[in-house]
Amino acid sequence: MPDRHTETKAENKIENKTENGQRAKTPHTYQEWLHYGKTLLQEQGIADAETDAWLLMEYVSAITRVYYAMHGREKMDEAEAQTYEGLLKKRAAHIPVQYIMGEAWFYGYSFRVTPDVLIPRLDTEVLVEQAELRIEPGMNILDMCTGSGCILLSILKRHSVSGVGADLSERALDVARSNQKRIGVRGASWIRSDLFQNIGGTFSMIISNPPYIASAEIETLSPEVRDYEPRQALDGRADGLYFEKKIAEEARKHLKPGGWLLLEIGCGQGKEMKQYLAEAGYQEVEIVKDLGGNDRVAAGRTEHV
Repeated sequence: MPDRHTETKAENKIENKTENGQRAKTPHTYQEWLHYGKTLLQEQGIADAETDAWLLMEYVSAITRVYYAMHGREKMDEAEAQTYEGLLKKRAAHIPVQYIMGEAWFYGYSFRVTPDVLIPRLDTEVLVEQAELRIEPGMNILDMCTGSGCILLSILKRHSVSGVGADLSERALDVARSNQKRIGVRGASWIRSDLFQNIGGTFSMIISNPPYIASAEIETLSPEVRDYEPRQALDGRADGLYFEKKIAEEARKHLKPGGWLLLEIGCGQGKEMKQYLAEAGYQEVEIVKDLGGNDRVAAGRTEHV
């Protein structure tokens, strides 16, 4: 992950490029600043340039689309404009917009995010949806590799259950704890653990979004993911399935009879994980696809007594 010095160098490079004449005139109005932002991000290869330019303007100025439509030709506050330009340069250096703003939306809730945790993604909402289909009141849930806590907290916010979030990173757990207060959830506790090393007791459900990208594929990811998101939360070792299988193997000791295991998996991993879960003794094994038709969740449960 780039350090602060590396990020500053990238931002300065963009700043110098802008100062060398690429900007025809200094923006003044909201419309001019938004156009400048979109153009700058497009020139740096940002895929969602227009969306991100707007999100940063909305973040800095606290304006709505309606306000912009009515007042777009008005001059932007000078201090806000300076802040906006600084954030645009960060985004142009491929720092994820969620890290710049310090928040990301997931399952209808706004979560705090830092470079110590993965940015919650829409695909992971499928994992929460599958958990909700199987939840019963009073269940206790273990969220392994919890990160920001978005999975566990989204479930606890909507259901009368309790849960434990486990992660190897204490900094990630600090983010999760802050999100518990932010979302306003009771019934969650947090523990630092290398997988199941410090986990005691049994659970009605174990849910996890572990690292599942093959090591060789990491360098092919977008700069936003490859350079800024925590590598240990991405790298699933040689075939991407090391942690999936390790969790599935150890989870059986920590699941109650009839307890559910739900794992987020990567594209093309469904067939192997389905076979692995079945051979490991899980029942009702199922692979669920996301809206794009890609393998996304592997589910199975232990035997009833």
